[in-house]
Amino acid sequence: MPDSRRTYSYSNIWRVAYPILISLIMEQMIGLTDTAFLGRVGEIELGASAIAIVYYMVLFMTGFGFSIGAQIIIGRRNGEGCFKETGKIFWTGLYFVLALSGVIILLSEIFSPRLMMAMISSMQVYEAALSYVRWRLPGMMFAFMTAMFRAFYVGTTQTKTLTLNSIVMVLSNIAFNWILIFGHLGFPALGITGAAIGSSLAELVSLLFFIIYTYIRCDREKYGLDKFGNLDFRRLKEMMPVCCWTMVQNVVSVSTWFIFFLYIEHLGERSLAISNITRSVSGLIWVVVQAFAATCSTLVSNIIGEGHQEKVMSLIKRILKISYGAATLMIVAFCIFPQAIARIYTDIPDLARASVPAMIVMCTSYFINTGAQIFFNAVSGTGSTRTAFKLELAALIIYMGYCTLVIHVIRADVAVCWTAEHVYAGILLLFSWRFMKSGRWKNRIL
Repeated sequence: MPDSRRTYSYSNIWRVAYPILISLIMEQMIGLTDTAFLGRVGEIELGASAIAIVYYMVLFMTGFGFSIGAQIIIGRRNGEGCFKETGKIFWTGLYFVLALSGVIILLSEIFSPRLMMAMISSMQVYEAALSYVRWRLPGMMFAFMTAMFRAFYVGTTQTKTLTLNSIVMVLSNIAFNWILIFGHLGFPALGITGAAIGSSLAELVSLLFFIIYTYIRCDREKYGLDKFGNLDFRRLKEMMPVCCWTMVQNVVSVSTWFIFFLYIEHLGERSLAISNITRSVSGLIWVVVQAFAATCSTLVSNIIGEGHQEKVMSLIKRILKISYGAATLMIVAFCIFPQAIARIYTDIPDLARASVPAMIVMCTSYFINTGAQIFFNAVSGTGSTRTAFKLELAALIIYMGYCTLVIHVIRADVAVCWTAEHVYAGILLLFSWRFMKSGRWKNRIL
């Protein structure tokens, strides 16, 4: 059995977390690239990409949410030493998300034009956003399969491969976007459509990397990846009590984020552009927090599998210390140089200046949100995914009520609207902390 003292050390937490952090930073560079490039095309494209990207993320979260549940189960089996079971879970999940992506792409092609027409007030924003979604969705098949590879490598704590994969992916995205958005190397300038095509192609490159890396570097025999597995419906049924709740939770969470941007869109195109810049800056802090949150989830799952559930709370405390230290450094830096950060995303001086108040409000929310995400992912890591869904649903209901009042009814300044992040994070932190402190997650069987 692994040495529990080594498992809980700061160095081992960092060993798992830093490859996830680097990979998330690299993946965030994809959104940064899209926003920075489109911010130099025009405000319409910049604002439309905010809605389109979040709309795509709502659909993507079905498959990604499933992979998070699979990651928790893989982590538990890895901690128990059932290594071949991790491969069987991977194959079953891979076939499932592949079929799921086909269904989502078909349904989106049928219903997305009507849905977006009903939700977006500006015809120019609608046309640009729909163009992005239509060209981005074919890449969902690659993205879902990549998510399952990520679940396998994080669940088995082999996180170093994520760094290499993300570097390849972001470099591909930058190259494709530079060529297709602005029309270099003989290609036509496609604007927001080029951003969507470029991101889809980058997803394909990412998937190919994982396939080649797994074939060459992974111990395929140990994990049961040396031959193609089957879609085991019995195993899929066993996975669903965990995976279905992470699917629903992730979709609902991002759906409310999408509604937030729809509310903002009704305040005007400038407010939407400001919020897109703020969202992109938020993502830079978010990746740091999520790296430690994902580490918390997978280590909690592994360690419970090893039989050390009495050590879970001490593990969470150590992860909190590291994550707050890293997040605070970024928050302070962004609050000192907000306009310089905003200029990364737009070359329109007054838009950069107008974005500063909302950015500062958003940054301060991470003093609460860092703890909220660590404790919330700890809840999921215990396998209590249904409870995690209920906790976040309660927080999101309060969040949406606040957004409706402040944005839709009062129509407050865009910076005030971003205080909704403080409300959401505070409620989620309180609920998640109380659940973990109660010990009701102990002895849960997966």
